[in-house]
Amino acid sequence: MLGPRRPEPGEPGWTIWPHRIWPIDVGAAAPRRVVALALLAALLGTLVWRVTVFSVGYLLVGALVFGVVYGTARRSPTRQEWAGMAMTLALLAVPAVLAAEWVDALCVAAAWIVGWCTFVGGRSWTAVFAGPLLAWAVPARVVGWTQRTLRRIELPGGSGDLRRLAIVLATTVVLVAAFGGLFAGADVAFAHVLSGLLPALDVGEFMARSVVFTVVLAFVLFGAYLIRFPPRLDAAAPRIGWTVARWEWAVPVAALDTLFVAFVAVQATVLFGGHRHVLETAGLTYAEYARQGFWQLLVVSALTVLVIAVTLQLAARDTAADRRLIRSLVGLLCAMSVVVVASAVHRMWLYQQAYGFTELRLLVITVELWLGAVFVLIAGCGIRMAAEWLPRAVLAAGVAALLGLAAVNPDRLIAQRNIERYAQTGHLDASYLTGLSADALPALDGLPESMRGCVGSWVTEDEREPWYQFNWSRWRASRAGVSTQDRAAWTRGCEPRR
Repeated sequence: MLGPRRPEPGEPGWTIWPHRIWPIDVGAAAPRRVVALALLAALLGTLVWRVTVFSVGYLLVGALVFGVVYGTARRSPTRQEWAGMAMTLALLAVPAVLAAEWVDALCVAAAWIVGWCTFVGGRSWTAVFAGPLLAWAVPARVVGWTQRTLRRIELPGGSGDLRRLAIVLATTVVLVAAFGGLFAGADVAFAHVLSGLLPALDVGEFMARSVVFTVVLAFVLFGAYLIRFPPRLDAAAPRIGWTVARWEWAVPVAALDTLFVAFVAVQATVLFGGHRHVLETAGLTYAEYARQGFWQLLVVSALTVLVIAVTLQLAARDTAADRRLIRSLVGLLCAMSVVVVASAVHRMWLYQQAYGFTELRLLVITVELWLGAVFVLIAGCGIRMAAEWLPRAVLAAGVAALLGLAAVNPDRLIAQRNIERYAQTGHLDASYLTGLSADALPALDGLPESMRGCVGSWVTEDEREPWYQFNWSRWRASRAGVSTQDRAAWTRGCEPRR
């Protein structure tokens, strides 16, 4: 076989990745400024970020990582990378504004996905799904990439490289700490002298800052490596080299279209017939009818996406007649699916109006709206008969749906709607509202003062946070002027109300 021999397992340059997808350069070394700025970014990260506190720190660290990664690159970011950075930073900005931890966690998770997809690149579904997982595959490469740089940095006087210096310093610290602790335990006087020489050390805080330092350092080095040596994940996308005849896919899809049309026809009478029509035909209350079918419609929407994806993959499109048939049947299925999504959202909205708003109900509505956008995007692919842009568009639609959810301020909306329902019916689950975040504070003005204290028991004026843990909702709540003593007096008489 012509060409150089590929490395065997255990030899330099060997990797589990196929050479055509992600080759490894055994001689590549990280630029010195990348290593230096990565260390600086990690130090700054320890000052402004606490992983366990949703705050502006997430946004600051995200901007820091992107700034170093692309600021040290020898090229300008592509339009796709600019869009990825914008979406990632927009998601990381949510923890700086909203105090609802469930929304913040979703946005941080989405930022992880979009951020790594930005570094990795690619346009296929394989790139979208595998990109976020590369964070666990790249460390071995980055360690060697960085070590080769550290070996080349000679200390003054020819006394060795930085790697040896780091080993010596680490060994010194470990030995001094171990023997110092033993001597301090053996003699009280020595322990007193030692405590006077050393500042008080908060072990928990030290460990937290060490974790942040390591994570930020890894993010910068991983990102810098990936934009210099990106994997060709699109080349790993599965290729189906065969298609099915026109009638083999058209018959089942046409049957499914017919079923969808029938369902939509029935739903039209419900959507436009209103409460009275449901009572007369189903024998249920409107809220019971809404709850009865929502989850089934959610499953239908998800399965339809799968059916359309398989159809577009297997259907032959060699002739104009093939393409027209695909546009007709798949387009009709997409249109009917949008109506199904509208029906599901309508059902859940009615159910919330009857029984109150909750975080889960708003979340599933967001998912349904995202699926509706996916159907519209798929229909656009059918019109153009090109789907290269679809994976990234679906990801962007998911980000837009999540940012839309954050924009409506879910906890505030939940509190507002439930308080409006309380004004109409006199029923209020105060215990549930108490579990909401500080985002709900502005909606509490609609309650009597005593009950406002019950559901706003998390609002205190003595919860001051450092600037790097700033969160708009928590800051606004801290300025509400409710002290801890007043909170205790309020909550003593609070009991859940239905």
